Order: sequence, then C-alpha cells, then structure tokens
Amino acid sequence: MPDSSTAPSSSSTPPSSSRRPVTVVTGGSRGIGAATCIRLASDGHDLALGFVSNEEAAERTAAAVRAAGARCVTVRANTAEEADVERLFDTAAERLGPVTGLVNNAGVTGPIGRLADTSTRTLRHVVDVNVLGYLLCCRRAAKDMAAAGTGAIVNLSSAAATLGSPGEFVHYAATKAATDALTLGLSKELGPDGIRVNAVAPGMVDTDMHATAGDPGRAEAAIPVIPLRRVGTAPEIAAAVAWLLSDEASYVTGTVLRVAGGR
Repeated sequence: MPDSSTAPSSSSTPPSSSRRPVTVVTGGSRGIGAATCIRLASDGHDLALGFVSNEEAAERTAAAVRAAGARCVTVRANTAEEADVERLFDTAAERLGPVTGLVNNAGVTGPIGRLADTSTRTLRHVVDVNVLGYLLCCRRAAKDMAAAGTGAIVNLSSAAATLGSPGEFVHYAATKAATDALTLGLSKELGPDGIRVNAVAPGMVDTDMHATAGDPGRAEAAIPVIPLRRVGTAPEIAAAVAWLLSDEASYVTGTVLRVAGGR
C-alpha cells in the first residue's frame, strides 16, 4: 500500500474549503489518536494523520475520516525527528491548506517497571518522543499559526503527571509533567498571536497502550481506585480534545483538562 503522503487524493474526498479547519494529529493511527481523528472529521476538520509504523491502521482510520466527509492525508513520521515533523506539516499545508490545529498525541511509555530497572535506551526513547517530539511539533505549529494570526494546540498529557506512576513508569509520568509545563508556558507565549494552547490529561483509558507496555490487564485492575469505577474510552478523550479545539473554547488557554474519572 503506498504512503498516502505522496499518493493522489481519493476521488471521493470533498473539495477544499478555506473555511474548514486543518488539523495535524500525531499518533493518529489507533487508540486515542484514531478516535480523535474520527471525532474531528465529524466536527468538520480536515486531517493530516501522522503515524510512525502501522500504515494499515493509519489507512483504516483515514478511511473512517473520509467516510465522515473530511479530507485526510496520512504521513509516516517519527515526531522525535525534526525532518519528519517538517515533512508532516509541509504535507498538511500542501495537500489540505494552512494548518489551524495541532493535536500532539504521539507518545510512548516503555516497558512497565521500576526506574532502577529501566534501560537508558528506554529513557532516551520516551523523552525523545514525549518531550522533544512535542516541542518540535509545537515549534512548527507556532510558526505556521502565528503567520495566520490564529490557531489551537492540544497536547495529550496524562493523569500520571500528578500521580507519578510509581513502580510502573515514573519516567513517562515525568514527561507528562513536562507536557503540562509546556502547555502553560506556550499558552502565555502564543496568546498575543491569537493561538490557544491547552492539554487533555486522560486517566486510565481502554486502549492497547497497556498491552504494549507489558500489562494488558492494567486498566481493569485500576477500577477499584477510580471514583467512577470504570475505565475511560478513547472517544471520551477525543470529545475533550475536540471541545478545546472548537470555538466553544475560544477563551480557554493554558488549561490542563483532566479526564480521569475522578482520579
């Protein structure tokens, strides 16, 4: 299957409209990212979907986005690499129009375990993707949006930023605390340019992230300590992201919206 960042647009995609928001979603092939792409498509956004490896999953999400009436391009991009980030945004602008939104969602946890047992390679990978990747994407979005005088960024944080995740991945929690600081600082820096910057901090959500980290039963095991006594779903997180990108949140910036069932 060809990389659709270079393939021609489907003949079934609607024509370009300067009034439609164009949003870049990193890590958009599955989980919260995929749910966010589909929700934003239903809200009238055209999407540039960034993915790092699973092209088949990315194309499935793109098909769902197009079925909702939106245009979508998929771009293979490692957000920890500057050249990939530049190509992602360049493709979005060339194929869809000026970028008006960014959802910084691509992230990794590394294997579950104590910090003392975590390899330096894992630490570097988690920091590179979750911190450097967010910074690179925010930097490019800030340049593009400042030129237009408007825009909105939503960073995916985590309840782990305040819970700390001891015994699981304190290194991941630390990167999400960095996300919160980035969100606050950048919102103040970009506010005069008409750009809003917010974050969503999910709690325990039913995605395959837990299996990837080595504990597929982790979400269900956490239910007794969640006040609402259930795990969240990816569409619930996507709804929060969509609201922060919408005109209904036009006076909201510098906010970390916790969507964690009360935990």
